[in-house]
This record gives sequence, structure tokens and C-alpha cells, in this order.
Amino acid sequence: MVSTLEATEINLRYLGDRFGLKRVRDPRFFGEWQDNLPELDDRDRQALDKIREGYFNLVEYPPLLENAVKLTVVSPLLFVAGLYLPPFRIQCERSIQLQAEEDGVKIEGKIDILVLKDNFWVTVIEAKQVSFSLESGLAQLLAYMLADPNPTTPTFGLLTNGANFRFVKLDRQESPKYALSDVFAIDNQDNNLYTVLQILRRSSQL
Repeated sequence: MVSTLEATEINLRYLGDRFGLKRVRDPRFFGEWQDNLPELDDRDRQALDKIREGYFNLVEYPPLLENAVKLTVVSPLLFVAGLYLPPFRIQCERSIQLQAEEDGVKIEGKIDILVLKDNFWVTVIEAKQVSFSLESGLAQLLAYMLADPNPTTPTFGLLTNGANFRFVKLDRQESPKYALSDVFAIDNQDNNLYTVLQILRRSSQL
């Protein structure tokens, strides 16, 4: 008999024990978030500055709920990145199921935002409310990425609470391995959304 576990209930140890998932700290494994990033133009920067100001306005009126983060920060960011236009398409709240071989537990959940290109998962985005730390959603995001039906290509993910952003790379060609980018904060002196947009565009080109 198969029992069901919500993706929000699992942790990294569970994914390691059930799926052999391991973190890689070698910077060469996930160089995509630093190498060959596309240049931004003035129009890009102006749009990102407006998104940042929208976030600052949002934090003045708590509570900061997940849907508000998606509407104010994530959705405009994807628009500026060009991920609403062909050849890309967006799916929201996509249901996933993940089950280890010879295991009686099935993981179920819904991806907040999935960016697809020709039936390939380009980016999986998990958005949390601002009061949540990024670490609290990492295992959930990785579970969704493990469910990518294209195991021969890396899957890229973005974890954000609206204030902070972190990219994830998952490779399953031999055994499941993942790595993390630095954390980018919207409240830093420099607008870190510039780098976030560059990485989004870079991952969508791969």
C-alpha cells in the first residue's frame, strides 16, 4: 500500500535517504550562475528598479503573504526576463508526484511556477512569504525538481521569499546532485535583481 506525503513535509535528509540526493560544493558544478551572464540594458534596469520599489512599498503594509510576493516581485521579474513569450510558457500550481523505487511513499505537491520550453522544464520557481527563510523551502523545491520528466538534462530552480533569491541546479545523469548559488537580497545597496535577471536569462538559454 502506497502512502502519500506532502512535499511541504519533507526535509533534505529524507531526499538523501530515499533518492540519494547529495549537495555538491565544487563551484565548477554550477558555474551557470556566474559565467557568461547576458548584459542588461537601461530599460531592463529601469524595470527592475520599479519592481524593487514595489517590494519596498509592499513591506510597508504587512502581512506579506505568498500571493503578494508572486504578484509584486516574481511575476514582473519573469515578464522582464521574457519568459512569458514564445518559445517559453508558464504553468502555475502544477501538480507533481514523486516516488522512489521500491518505496511505499509517494510525494505530492504543487509547483508554484513552472517555466517550460518545448516540454522541457527550464526553471522551477518556489515562492514563499517574506517571513519564511529560503532554507525552509529548499527540500520542497528539490522534490519538485526531482520530478522533472527529463532526467538527462540539468534542471534549474529559483527559491525566493520576495526579499531574497537563490538559484539551484540539479543534475541526475549519474546520481542526483545539486548545488546552490549565492543568496541575492533585494534590500542590498545595489539592486541585486540585476544579477537575478541575468541568471534567469542565462538558465533559459541553456
